Amino acid sequence: MFLFFIFALGLFVGSFLNVLVDRLPKGESVIKGRSHCEKCKKILKWNDLIPLLSFVFLKGKCRYCSARLSPYYPIVEFTTGIMFVITTLFIFNGSQFLISNFKFLINFQLLITNYQLLLTLIYYLFIISSLIVIFFADLKYGIIPDKIVFPAILVSFFFLLFTVFVNHLLSAFGAGLFFLLLFLVTRGRGMGFGDVKFSFLMGLILGFPNIIVALYVAFLTGATVGIILIIWRKKRIFGTAIPFGPFLVLGNFIAIFFGKSIFHLSSLIFHF
Repeated sequence: MFLFFIFALGLFVGSFLNVLVDRLPKGESVIKGRSHCEKCKKILKWNDLIPLLSFVFLKGKCRYCSARLSPYYPIVEFTTGIMFVITTLFIFNGSQFLISNFKFLINFQLLITNYQLLLTLIYYLFIISSLIVIFFADLKYGIIPDKIVFPAILVSFFFLLFTVFVNHLLSAFGAGLFFLLLFLVTRGRGMGFGDVKFSFLMGLILGFPNIIVALYVAFLTGATVGIILIIWRKKRIFGTAIPFGPFLVLGNFIAIFFGKSIFHLSSLIFHF
C-alpha cells in the first residue's frame, strides 16, 4: 500500500510536471489559466485530467474536438510515478525495505518520526521531478528552463549545508567550469549555456565521484545516439541540433542510483 501511494503521488505530480514542461519554455504562467485543449481551447474538466486514466478512457483524444493528445502526457505521468517508487526504494536501501518490513503503515509512521529520512526523501523526489521537467522540456522545445534549474540549485545548496557540502560544492564548480569551457570554445554551437547551468546543478546533486559517472554516461550515450542519427541522416530529427539535456538527465539518474557501484567497479578494472 505504501509503494502504491508513492506511485499514485508520482502520477499526480507528473500531471503537474506536464504543465511545467509545456508552459515554462513558452514563458507562460504555471499558476494562472486552467488546462485546456491546445486544438479547440476548451477548458478541461476534472475528469479529463485524471493521470493516465483519462488518456486511456479517452483513447488519446480530446473529449470535445477529438484531436489527438500528445503521448508526452501519459509518458511523463507514468515516468514520474515509476521514478518516485524507485527513489523511495533507494532511500530505504532497496529490497531491504521490502524484505524486513511487510507492514507498510508502520513504515509510513516511522518515516514521519524520522525527520532526517523524510527530508532526504522529499529532497530526492523534488530533484527527480526537476530532472524530468528538464528532460522533456529540452527534448520538446530545446530549452532547459531557468525556473527549474535555479530553484533546484537553491534547494540543493540548503540541503547540502546539513550533509556533505564541500564535496558537492566543489563538484558543482568543477562541472560548471568544464561545461563553460566547452561553451566558450564552441561559441555556443556545441554546448548551450543552459547545459552549463544544469551541469552546476548536477555537481551539487551528485558530488564526487558520481558527477564523473554522470558526465561519462551523458557523453557516451549522446555520442552514440548522435552517430546513429548521422548514419540515418536524421541529425535534425528534433527540429534543431540534438539537445544534450536529456543525456545529462539520463547520466544524472544513473549516477544517483548506481554511481558509486559503477565507479568502484571501474576502479577495480582499471586500477585507479
